[in-house]
Amino acid sequence: MFGSDGIQTFLSIAIGLGLAAACGFRVFIPLLIAGSAARLGHLQLAADFQWLASVPALLALGTAAVLEVGAYYIPWLDHALDMVATPAAVVAGILASASVLHGVPPVLRWVLPVIGGGASAGLIQGVSVLFRLKSTTLTGGVANPIVSTAELVGAAFMTLLAIVFPLVCLALVGVLLVFAFRATGRIIFGRPPTMTN
Repeated sequence: MFGSDGIQTFLSIAIGLGLAAACGFRVFIPLLIAGSAARLGHLQLAADFQWLASVPALLALGTAAVLEVGAYYIPWLDHALDMVATPAAVVAGILASASVLHGVPPVLRWVLPVIGGGASAGLIQGVSVLFRLKSTTLTGGVANPIVSTAELVGAAFMTLLAIVFPLVCLALVGVLLVFAFRATGRIIFGRPPTMTN
């Protein structure tokens, strides 16, 4: 059976994976919300990540979040931003998941965030890039603001869910990753041909 320390560790992993997945939608929104929640006492950060709740960090993250959100509503700039945002999302996913890890053995302190957090953020970011590319191809970019709004809502919702209901968020992350994996194959390779008699 899990002791209370084991349960707290598992919950911190669930929160971390939820925050990392949210970074796949938007890089700075999850970090901003997590830092704000920590500052208000609703989220416990790891000892070496207390800076995330500092006023300078929140101001910097807030500014970056506003610029990021705004840039995704400018036609064609959204694609240019994706080239920078994709590796940034992976790094943000690693940092976000590491920022809340408690009670993890030192050898796993960065292994879990790199494998779980970085991969979650990267896969979700990759799918959103492919959706935006398909949207641009099919609508000439007219539908891209809808995609950007959905990503913004997804980032905020996933972050809040990770903080308030981490186990529900963990289940949702699992579903999203399966969907992302399957959607990536469909977008890249197209639908498999149907068999006809």
